[in-house]
This record gives sequence, structure tokens and C-alpha cells, in this order.
Amino acid sequence: MLTLHYEHWPKISKSLTVPSTSLYDNLKVSASRYPDQEAIYYYGKKLTYAELDTEVNALAGYLQQKLRVSQGDKVLLFMQNSPQFVIGYYAILRANAIVVPINPMLVADELEFYIRDCEIKTALIGQELYDRVRPLQGKTTLENLIIAAYSDYKGNDFEDSLPKEVEMPRNVFSEPNHFHWNDAIEAKLTPGVHTTKGDDIAVLPYTSGTTGLPKGCMHTNRTVQANTIGAYYWSRTTPNAVHLMTLPLFHVTGMVHSMHMPIYSGSTMVILTRWNRDAAVELIKKQGCTHWVTIATMIVDFLANPHLKQEDIATLTSISGGGAALPEAVGEKLFKLSGLRFVEGYGLSETIAQTHFNPADRPKMQCLGIPSFDVDARIIEPATGKELGVGEVGEIIVNGPQVMVGYYNREDENRSSFIELDGKKFFRTGDIGRYDEEGYFFIVDRVKRMINASGFKVWPTEVESFLYKHPSIQQACVVGVPDERRGETVKAFVILNEGMEGKVSEEEIIEWSKQHMAAYKYPRQIEFRKQFPMTSSGKILWRQLQEEEKQKIVNKVQ
Repeated sequence: MLTLHYEHWPKISKSLTVPSTSLYDNLKVSASRYPDQEAIYYYGKKLTYAELDTEVNALAGYLQQKLRVSQGDKVLLFMQNSPQFVIGYYAILRANAIVVPINPMLVADELEFYIRDCEIKTALIGQELYDRVRPLQGKTTLENLIIAAYSDYKGNDFEDSLPKEVEMPRNVFSEPNHFHWNDAIEAKLTPGVHTTKGDDIAVLPYTSGTTGLPKGCMHTNRTVQANTIGAYYWSRTTPNAVHLMTLPLFHVTGMVHSMHMPIYSGSTMVILTRWNRDAAVELIKKQGCTHWVTIATMIVDFLANPHLKQEDIATLTSISGGGAALPEAVGEKLFKLSGLRFVEGYGLSETIAQTHFNPADRPKMQCLGIPSFDVDARIIEPATGKELGVGEVGEIIVNGPQVMVGYYNREDENRSSFIELDGKKFFRTGDIGRYDEEGYFFIVDRVKRMINASGFKVWPTEVESFLYKHPSIQQACVVGVPDERRGETVKAFVILNEGMEGKVSEEEIIEWSKQHMAAYKYPRQIEFRKQFPMTSSGKILWRQLQEEEKQKIVNKVQ
């Protein structure tokens, strides 16, 4: 096990004992300890921990008694960020069932795959998503819908604009097996005994499926607790902390850091249904937000706000996140404004968020951090499995208490996704990285994303990092495009800073890049964009941009 990083470990234990209790027990304890503490703030309305636990139990009772949900059943959670998402998630757990949280951007044809894969009978959905779900009733195993209106939980004193989904009044549904959220809560049915333990499956987050069909990651209460409690100690959270929730809760980072961890600590969640930088500023300032777990693209947009002032974010004590490295220039801009370093971490759906954290008092820029509590992380040569040393580039593999027990219904994938080393079972991340002499890990790129330009390996993330240093560039995404002479060449899609359109040309950026990057590495093509295609978790869909370029070549040939 690598121990180079122990010299820079925070002044806390290097190991944590993971509870054998369920995630729901965390809520039960917090509601008992802090019944009058504000659990949720949602566009002007507050919900205490006692109220949250009461609604969770009422919904769990409805699931069990009215809809016959039993232990081990998989229940679809298909909503945007909202109090109902939190209540629904914990109600499913309280009913001894398994949460299947699905991206609310999916359409009916995509959603059908997940329902069939998990043989889902019951779904909790936002009413704005109804038209995507309704066609699947009768066509699949799906029978029952509990339908929620986010407007039922909003207040009246939020001064900024509301997302349309939050403004939408409650619709009435009279079809068979359609149940209104409020009716389910107001029925006040009592759930049975909570029997779930640590090694029971709690949640099935699905991978994005960029290399094939999406795969459900089987996470037990214990694997999720490992990261929930690890995040709690690492982030120095207290019951008085106020967490700004902007990452989508269906995604593991938002799920653990913006929901499970605040509930474990008994602190407050300030929920945004849709990202809005002006609303984020208002909420930080007026609700006194102390912690914000986010993603690089949100930080870039947040800092591009011309009205943002230092005093607006003075209450923040921690800004952290992952998903993609924050460009160095953006990190410095954030530090000058807030006095805070962006603390990056690293993890996957398969590890229910973090396996690595940067120490808050000693972070490194564009760095994954050091292995988390009880995590053994190594670098191997992908083809041979040979372990590599300091500075050598290879595939990151991880062993730890947060690693999933396997992919659901994917035995072939399970065999190929793990490797044994020194008598331990390691998960193969598919990410290429290295670690330095202090045990800090750095990502180079995804295995599948490497550009082969005239035989040279070009890692898009590295090129993007250089481009972010250009004073006119707000965002950049680099892809490989077909090239007759080089095989592949480097193309950069660029969003310019406000007011720079027409003042800088593609040719100027190429010439600037020549001065800052090796000859094989700098982008030969630049294309300006107003916006990038994004996942709902804020990641740039680089693969979509790459496919668009390949299609252009096909169209030319035809």
C-alpha cells in the first residue's frame, strides 16, 4: 500500500470504522438530535429535520402499504433537485427498498432501458417529466407513479427568478395507478420495521454508458456510508454548516456531498433545482452558505458574473468538487476573490464519489489529491498489469471500502473490471494518471480520449489547461479529429470571455498556442462556440463534439 501521502495527511485518523447501520439511520439520528434544525431551504421555504423525517416515514408507509413495495424492490427516482428528491430517496431506503436514481434529462426511449434492466414497478417522478414516463406504463414492468410538483415546497419570498419547473402549479392526474405526492404524504401511513443493514444494497447509480450500455453500480449502505462519513470528517462539517446544493442529486458527487453528508451531520441543505449563477450568489449571501461542492464549469460561469463581489461570498469556508480539473487560471481568480483554494477530489460512480481528496490545508492545483481513508490506490501498466512507480504514467486502480460490490446483471463486466494485486481486489478505473513523490495523484486523461497525432500521445486535458491561460478564453474543449497526414489532429472548441467576440481570431489563438505548447500538441483548428453540450452534472460532452467532427468528414465524402 502506498504511504507517501501520509506525511501530508491532515491531523485526523488515517482510518475510519464504517457503521453497520443503514443510510436512513443517519436521518433518524439527526432528526432525534436536531429536530428543530433547518434541514432544507428551498426557494423561500424551510423544512426542519423533524418535518423531513416525518414526511420520509409517511411516504415509506405509503410505498409499503399502498403500493406493496417490499424489501429489495428497486424504485425509480426520476426528479430534479428538490425537497421531494431528498424525501423520496430516504423514503425508499426507509421502506427497505433500493433507490434507482436516473438522470432527469433522459427521454422515454432511454428511460425504458433502466426500467427493464431493474424490472421496476414503482416510480417517484417530477410532474414535468410525466410525458417521458407515461408511455412506459403497460409497455414495461412499470405500474405505479407517484407524481410530485416542486411548487408545493417553495416559499413566497425568494427574490430572484424561479425555474419554470418550480413555478409550475400542481397538475391533477386521474388515470389508474397515478398517485399525487401530497396525497401519499397526507395519508400518514406507518411503515413497517426498518430491517436494512450495512451490507444490503441501497442504491444503483448508473454509469454514463460512454463505452457501451449503461451499467448499474451496486452500492450497499456500507459502501455509501464509507464516503458519507469520510466526506464529513474531511470537510470539517458541523451541524451549523450550510451547504449550497447545485450538483444534481442523481449523480454520486451531489448525492454524497450535498445530501448524505449534510444529513449525517445534521446541517442545512440549500437546494437549487436548476443552476443559475445569480440565484447562487443570492443564496450564498442571504442563507450564509459555508460549503459548496461544485464542478469546474459552474465555477467558470460563477466567476464570469460581472456583478459578483467579494462580500457576496464572504460566508463560504470551503469550495470543493471534482469531475474535471479546474484550470489553474480560474483557480487563481477564485482565490483572489474569495481567499479560498478550490479543493479537488476524484472518484467514480463505481466508488460512489471520492477515492481521493486534496488536503484542505495543502491542496495542489489540477490534482486529484491523495488516497482517502483506507484507500489503496496504485498505477499500473494497462496492458500487463505491472505496477508502476513515482512519475510513471499508467492506469489508476483503487481498493477501498467505497468500491461497489459489482455491476448489476453484468458478470462479464465484473470479471474485466477488477484486477488482483498483492492479494487485494482492485477496481480498474480506466483513467490514466500518475502520482508524484509526495503521493499526490494527477490525472492525465481517460484511456479512450487520447489523441494519436503523428504517433505522439496528446492528452486533451493538458491542452485545455494551457488554453485556459489565454486571457480571452472562458472555456475550452479539445478533441481529436481525423487528419489525412497526421492520422488525428488537435481541434479546440472555445467559448470567449464576455466582450471578446470579434476582438480575437482563431488564427491568433493558434499562434498563441504555438508559443505555449509543443509542436505536436498545440491545436491546429479552433472553433468558437456560444455554449457547449453538457451533461446535467456539468461535464462537457466532448464525445458529442468529436462525433460531430467525424460526421462532417463522412458528409464530405458523400
